[in-house]
Amino acid sequence: MIPMRVLVTGGAGFIGSALVRHLIGQTGHEVLNLDKLTYAGVLTSLEPVEKDPRYRFVQGDIADANLVGRLLAEFQPDVIAHLAAESHVDRSIDGPDMFIHTNIVGTFTLLQQALDYWSALPGERKARFRFHHISTDEVYGSLGHEGYFTETTPYDPRSPYSSSKAASDHLVRAWHHTYGLPVLVTNCSNNYGPYHFPEKLIPLIIIRALAGEALPVYGNGSNVRDWLFVEDHARALTTVFESGRSGETYNIGGNSERRNIDVVQTICATLDTLRPRADGASYATQIEFVPDRPGHDQRYAIDASKIRAEFGWEPAVRFEDGIHQTVRWYLDRKDWWQPILDRKYDTARLGRKAG
Repeated sequence: MIPMRVLVTGGAGFIGSALVRHLIGQTGHEVLNLDKLTYAGVLTSLEPVEKDPRYRFVQGDIADANLVGRLLAEFQPDVIAHLAAESHVDRSIDGPDMFIHTNIVGTFTLLQQALDYWSALPGERKARFRFHHISTDEVYGSLGHEGYFTETTPYDPRSPYSSSKAASDHLVRAWHHTYGLPVLVTNCSNNYGPYHFPEKLIPLIIIRALAGEALPVYGNGSNVRDWLFVEDHARALTTVFESGRSGETYNIGGNSERRNIDVVQTICATLDTLRPRADGASYATQIEFVPDRPGHDQRYAIDASKIRAEFGWEPAVRFEDGIHQTVRWYLDRKDWWQPILDRKYDTARLGRKAG
């Protein structure tokens, strides 16, 4: 693979930083990271690569057309890996306005600037360029007890977050079909792993368990998600933008469906082994069922056979192994997550508003 210049938007976020670390650590690609550094942007997630000469960071908003246009002209990327997004369902319930601004208006602005940039590229570089939009399986809505989301599943988003991501997916495909912009879209299942912002389920449970606090589980804990280790996702994203066919969509899943209650119990069992409570009781005694999230989707599950068939990609990390790695990382890296709690987030519940 010839080294490429990759503009990563949202590269200080959870998935974005994993992609940046992978690109700098495992490939010869050069990376420009554009991130607004909202509450979930954490620059310490990039400390392993921040001094590498192939990495550069710029703070800024993807909805700033002048900034985006200038960076494209200066950096001359071969790929835009677009991950910048507001991503927490509960926050979208409490305040959807930022989701509209970043996920829809920001994606539109980025597409317009990318189109101008791509249109002016010379022949070989123009043919090689890709706009890779990273999205979510939540755009497909909710599954029953059987079946899987495929690349052709009709969209049926249920939350302000998933609706804003669905809108951005449609914009990306429209710029491909209308203007010819070479695009790729990937829709992934729930990610987990090191450097995950503490408001999401798995790090939230780990941190609250260690603090001796209640471990909140929505409803009866029966909601099902397919879990994908974030480093597996970074490998998949790189494979797609290196080799994917323009205009195609690829679903990326972890082949690890679990009920939420089972996820929480697995974390508790892992903590029981790695950091036993002083009183000898299981962390599972801290589990507390709380009123369900408004409009809570029952089940997500990804059929990732297309990316496996075309590129041979498969998740390498089993869920139980990934949870063990993740719990161990949070035990060892309080220096990373404690400052976030001190400055930005107190682990209190969000998303209580109903219609």
